[in-house]
Amino acid sequence: MSIAWGVIGATGIARRRTIPEVFKHGRKSHIVAVQAPPDQPVEEVRAEFGIPRAYIDVQGILEDPEVQAVYLATPVYMHAEEALAAARAGKHVLVEKPLGLNVAQAEEMVAACKQAGVLLGAAYMMRFHACHQEAKRLVAEDRIGQPVMGRAQLSCWYPPMPGAWRQDEELGGGGAFMDMGCHCLDLLEYILDARVTEVTAMMDTLVQDYAVDDAAVITARFDNGTLGVVDNYFCIPDDAVENRLEIYGSGGAILAAGTIGQAATGSLDLVSSPQSDYAAQQERGSTSRETITPEPVSLYAAEMDHMSECIEKGIVPMISGEEGLWNQRLMAACYESTRVGKAVEV
Repeated sequence: MSIAWGVIGATGIARRRTIPEVFKHGRKSHIVAVQAPPDQPVEEVRAEFGIPRAYIDVQGILEDPEVQAVYLATPVYMHAEEALAAARAGKHVLVEKPLGLNVAQAEEMVAACKQAGVLLGAAYMMRFHACHQEAKRLVAEDRIGQPVMGRAQLSCWYPPMPGAWRQDEELGGGGAFMDMGCHCLDLLEYILDARVTEVTAMMDTLVQDYAVDDAAVITARFDNGTLGVVDNYFCIPDDAVENRLEIYGSGGAILAAGTIGQAATGSLDLVSSPQSDYAAQQERGSTSRETITPEPVSLYAAEMDHMSECIEKGIVPMISGEEGLWNQRLMAACYESTRVGKAVEV
């Protein structure tokens, strides 16, 4: 069985990644309708991918009888209203991260979908990266001993641009951290199988000429004792960062580069370095390093196929609306920590 999807906001990330990847790699999902406002090339998108129907208004796609589920790829400030409308129309909903502008919106979305009896999922597609799946497996199998520290880095160069909603707090909810840090926090919790209990955050606008944060560093404590760091920047050139994932333990480390992002690329190394005695010279050389190369997975096709399977079976998605709401609370705690200048419990 294949679930019929409609895409609301069929430009931007939907056109660059989700639509082409689902068409090429989707096994349980197919796109039958797309929507975008009249000032965007929705008909061009429809024709490019041979999609049966295109709409310029959201209600049109929600009234399409063939559409079983909708993927919301619109700016954050539109998510809540569109998700509520989709729930009323009886459509299952997959929402690009974050769920809403704030916790209150996310709570409303979760409640509305629950009341309507439709599934709500949050699109944290980086969980589906093959290297991240391997990292989670290695942690669970104690291949690095007791986890003690996790780091997730995601940055890009994002200069001021007219109409860029990510650079307006009222439209995007925040800046670099809101846009990218949500992924990093979700990914660390997923791989460590642990919840954040406390955060300390520092955010600022260091380089770019806009009001939202272009730099953020978060330290976190997890309920299994692990400590963590998330760093996000809109003000470092793309080629100057590796977007690293690092998980350190008492017996080694998982070191990945280039896996945190939109593509199924990057590398993953397992460092095994069991040690019992203190080495005063701190010389290196007893370490075993293994490069792990799992078969790449299309992140966007995988997340939509997972949601399709959950719709078919009537089960809760791995990244449910409740998971998205929890992540929204984490982000709110981080912005609160920045505001008050101290640690905040979650």
